[in-house]
Amino acid sequence: MEQYLQMLQYILDNGERVSNRTGIDTISVFGYQTRYDLQKGFPIVTTKKMFFKGIVYELLWFLRGDTNVKFLQENGVHIWDEWATKEMTEKFGREEGELGPIYGELWRKWKGIDDLGNVVVVDQIKRVIDEIKNNPNSRRLIVSGWNPATCDRVSLPPCHTLFQFKITHGNKLNCHLYQRSADAFLGVPFNISSYALLTHMIAHVTGLNVGEFIHSFGDLHIYVNHLEQVKLQLSRKPLELPKLWLNPNITSIDDFKYEDVKLIDYKSWPAIKGEVAV
Repeated sequence: MEQYLQMLQYILDNGERVSNRTGIDTISVFGYQTRYDLQKGFPIVTTKKMFFKGIVYELLWFLRGDTNVKFLQENGVHIWDEWATKEMTEKFGREEGELGPIYGELWRKWKGIDDLGNVVVVDQIKRVIDEIKNNPNSRRLIVSGWNPATCDRVSLPPCHTLFQFKITHGNKLNCHLYQRSADAFLGVPFNISSYALLTHMIAHVTGLNVGEFIHSFGDLHIYVNHLEQVKLQLSRKPLELPKLWLNPNITSIDDFKYEDVKLIDYKSWPAIKGEVAV
């Protein structure tokens, strides 16, 4: 995971201090890209202990089409709690724990209007899997997580906004994510492992190998209250990457459960805590 540490150093060396809606300034750069070869191990940060359980349950939550934090909380995952407070839900007139049309709904139940004026609901994950199976050379293997009609009606508009798959030589499935806004210390490590896991899962159910995960950023930043944590992390040497195991009996993306996903031989430095900016 040298790429991740190089990214942190790049922000420190080239970023500018910027104010933002949270009230906590960031050191920010605009435009950056990293690449991870999924054949060389599962890309999870080793210079601090990562909450892999939370990564898995969050992705399963997205794939369920769920937008209420109840499922996460029932499974001991509280990474979305700050955006599901009573104040936040009442602001948008939503029921307790409901976040509105974010990832799960956009991925699995995108609502739109076709050219005839009819309301349509699109399961983007199913569509892209069907297309991978039936038209593997397609350049339209895309899932969008940004709906201009609803992005201002949610507590936190989606940060990872569009991802595209491509199959290359050796039947390798590659994933390219564009992320409009990225908290480099707290959020990005989750995002890297989450999309690597998603790529593995889709490759698994379509009979493909994995290739690269490519991560492109818009506003990439370190919050100023994370600077000491970042410096500590940069002082640590990355460890060998673990391997990912997926239950070989799973054939549908909708059948994955937490126990069907395991990280083998994950070793890391101790955790480093940091406050999330809301």
